[in-house]
Amino acid sequence: MEFIKGKGQIKAEIVVNGSKKFEEYGFNGKDGEVLVLPDKKRIYVGIDEINSENLKTATAKIIKALKNYKFESVEITPPNTKDKDLLLSFFEGFILGDYEFDKYKSEKAKHPIQKVAINSKRDFEDVIKEAKIRANAICFVRDIINSMPDEITPAKLAAIAEEVAKENKLDCKIYDEEWLRENGYGAFYAVGKASANPPRLIHLTYKPKNPKKKIVLVGKGLTYDSGGLSLKPSDYMVTMKSDKSGAVTVLGIIKAISELGLDIEVHAILGAAENMIGGNAYKPDDVLKAKNGKTIEVRNTDAEGRLVLADCLCYAQENIKDFDKIMDFATLTGACVVGLGEYTAGVMGFNKNTIQKAIETGEKRGEHFAYLPFNKYLPKLLKSNVADICNIASSRYGGALTAGLFLSNFIEKENKDKWTHFDIAGPAFVEKEWGYNPYGASGFGVDTIVSLLQSL
Repeated sequence: MEFIKGKGQIKAEIVVNGSKKFEEYGFNGKDGEVLVLPDKKRIYVGIDEINSENLKTATAKIIKALKNYKFESVEITPPNTKDKDLLLSFFEGFILGDYEFDKYKSEKAKHPIQKVAINSKRDFEDVIKEAKIRANAICFVRDIINSMPDEITPAKLAAIAEEVAKENKLDCKIYDEEWLRENGYGAFYAVGKASANPPRLIHLTYKPKNPKKKIVLVGKGLTYDSGGLSLKPSDYMVTMKSDKSGAVTVLGIIKAISELGLDIEVHAILGAAENMIGGNAYKPDDVLKAKNGKTIEVRNTDAEGRLVLADCLCYAQENIKDFDKIMDFATLTGACVVGLGEYTAGVMGFNKNTIQKAIETGEKRGEHFAYLPFNKYLPKLLKSNVADICNIASSRYGGALTAGLFLSNFIEKENKDKWTHFDIAGPAFVEKEWGYNPYGASGFGVDTIVSLLQSL
């Protein structure tokens, strides 16, 4: 999609809180309403107030609505503001709204709008350039998450990471299952050992000349999760291609940061595995040893993502020195979705300033995060009688918190204050359209974390 100055074939307008009404057409300018008047070459979209989420949604809806018409360009006046977040969202929405996943369809999606004509004397060149990088990274993430598990195996995800590294001049290291086994990553190795598609640990590095900060991003990349021997019901297996969302999000973030040329050193660690069944699958009652020497009693093989992340966190701390922050991203628990709903991610950790900054940045970028606090009663729920820790809690309640607390056991004492855990199980993949997001993968988190790192 091209952004140009000038006139378009149809003119679009964002109506704020009913400031313009067309009652004869049943349009009251309320939030979410869309009115297309093709004969008058006008389209109107209502929002209740001006914020990043609403602007993204409005411009996305303009593009979606015009897919049913033959207009090739749309004209619009950007909001009269200098707020960068609002302007980025305004331009991103057009690209995000044009997204459709049609890889496996014989009849491909239509994209009639080729140009967005900007009716303004202001220069938006830099904002548009950044908005394109961000939105394209989000669509890149959506594509990978939406792709079927038979296509995106751990090896294929590693190959995609290599392509990103080559295009953006990143360092890329990939480690196979034998390396994991021989080097003591027993938890990660166990999860993937029953699959015909063996696991991969992927380490990408973006290192500018004079970085101001060093950041580590870790992502759960279960390219498919059957539940292992603690087999999921068949209904719960559908959508488990999305269990790689954490790793793919991390990949999208480092892609965007390198293309933006931020002066921050970023390490992206992706733990890619398939959790499958077989004669050599890891079992409930197994005791696994993670890289940091801690032993883990397995009581449920469907609590596998935390095992992969545990070893990836160990790898990061052992191989990357003097970092400023370490953040992990995972579709970790259904409990987080139960607690917060489909549209909000949970944030956990020990540094409340970092957590608050993430929540505030999310609001500025049109993404929702909520703080889930640990407490002194939770650790005993992970107590094991045969190992150092159990991979599931003894209580059915607070599953998102106990999963996050499990991960904290693999963060070294000196790094506790640097660590933040994001459970994106809700918003990463939703089986219906919402806001500016399509059915399926949303690319949630890329925009917020890019802005968060940009602000450091």
